[in-house]
Amino acid sequence: MPPAAAEVHAAEPPFASVRTTDVLVIGSGIAGLSATLELERILPGSRVVVLTREKLGGNGASPLAQGGIAAALDPSDSPSLHAADTARAADGLAREEVVEILTRDGPAQVRQLIEMGVKFDLDSSGELALGLEGAHSRRRIVHAGGDGTGAEVTRALRDAVRTGTRAEVFDHLRAVELFVVDGRVRGVLAIDEAEGLHLVRAAATLLATGGPGRVYLKTTAPRGLDGDGLAMAARAGARLRDLEFVQFHPTALDVNADPLPLITEALRGSGALLVDGAGRRILPGEEGAELTSRDRLARAIWLSMQAGRRVFLDARESTGARVRERFPGVFRTCRAHGIDPAIELIPVTPAAHYHMGGVLVDSEGRSSLDGLWAVGEVGASGVHGANRLASNSLLEGLVFGPRAARSVGESLRPVPALGAAERRGAAELARGIGGPTGLSDAVTLEIRTLLWNHVGVIRDEAGLRTADEALDRIERRVSSEVPGCRRNLLVCARMITRAALVRKESLGSHWRSDARTTSAWSGRHSVVTLTPGPTPRIVAEFDRERRRSRRPPTASRKPSRESGGVRTS
Repeated sequence: MPPAAAEVHAAEPPFASVRTTDVLVIGSGIAGLSATLELERILPGSRVVVLTREKLGGNGASPLAQGGIAAALDPSDSPSLHAADTARAADGLAREEVVEILTRDGPAQVRQLIEMGVKFDLDSSGELALGLEGAHSRRRIVHAGGDGTGAEVTRALRDAVRTGTRAEVFDHLRAVELFVVDGRVRGVLAIDEAEGLHLVRAAATLLATGGPGRVYLKTTAPRGLDGDGLAMAARAGARLRDLEFVQFHPTALDVNADPLPLITEALRGSGALLVDGAGRRILPGEEGAELTSRDRLARAIWLSMQAGRRVFLDARESTGARVRERFPGVFRTCRAHGIDPAIELIPVTPAAHYHMGGVLVDSEGRSSLDGLWAVGEVGASGVHGANRLASNSLLEGLVFGPRAARSVGESLRPVPALGAAERRGAAELARGIGGPTGLSDAVTLEIRTLLWNHVGVIRDEAGLRTADEALDRIERRVSSEVPGCRRNLLVCARMITRAALVRKESLGSHWRSDARTTSAWSGRHSVVTLTPGPTPRIVAEFDRERRRSRRPPTASRKPSRESGGVRTS
């Protein structure tokens, strides 16, 4: 099927190419691919361009996802039970209307994937094998290839985009700056491997760029997830939500690797225990403790490690020799690092894994900027609240990618002709990029170490202030040494730190050792913006809307002073 090609304009300095399209999708993970497929269905005659930093569907977090997809498929289950579990894990901050959409549409999305040829694991009777993971009250997790769900689903969606749509795909093209005209996003400036700049104009731009996991020293996020989408949206003037909520997966493989390999939660769902080097359980005497919420497990492991005790997963009795068949990815990963999980303990550590925060969007992916939508990890609809329920992330992309596409279709209008004023604006924006689009390895390591040490699993005021001041110094140094550097990793690190400073309470994945567990701001979302200008300031504050909390009352550990916002440069 030939693509409905974007209009190509004569290249003019400083651009290697200039294109105009109806819809621009930035990113090709599960959210971006799902949106692209829906755009083909609802806008069969329109022009769609997909930009991806690597090959289509070949990079990012989606193909690495070992966990499955949560959906109420069992007769004993229901979307309302799934919604209750999601809200409970979210620690009172989930937006109920969005959770209802996620859990209601989940079963249909799984059935659609089956029709597309996704090979989910079956039980001995030939029915879908439903697994149990942390904080779920029912077995509702479907997997493919044991621990290869992300790769299998991405494969199916990628093949469908390649063979069943007319979308133009541009591999190895990295978006660096959103192009805004008269307050409306009109596309993006992108750079190729040869450092050539390209302008892609669009009536609608859909961000599906993933999260900022690489701001942390220990992370499961693959290289490239520097928070490009968040930083670009913030510089364009978008509002960002709940950036302080970073989920640390409790069981990354504790080896010398970057990123750290993930040890799937399904291994604990099959009975593996968390123990120290002497075989003592980290959470002794608690039945099913290994399947409690991820934030609680991450804190328990972190505290054990801070006390000088390494932590391990013990799957020898629960899985043993069957690990090779049931969890082939875990088996291969462990063996690659000299560990035999059938007979040895598996060393684990918490690692940054998922970002609940992102570009503030509604239930249809619309951001606060005209012409801009965001889906997947880069967006923050409030569906995950303060802590994501296991196996809800792939489901989010599958449900909200198509919803955003339909919203785009309803709002689509022609792109105006490329005028002289717009040409000048694009050229000025391009000149502002000026220098390289990244940071040196040394500066990157400095930033990631600061975030891991001070804005990590457990936080306090002193550590957050230390990180904030150090990041300010790095910002001033880099700005003077490398003018025009986009430094997206640094921008994201600073915004996450500021949001964490604002929320002076422990909530979900944001755990303050110096603050009580409830505050005047419980049930409210934090919002971060960048003020316009050559040296934008970060403004972090709370919105006015309070969400109804489903959390049971919790006794305060110690009093804390509340602050309505942090406004510093």
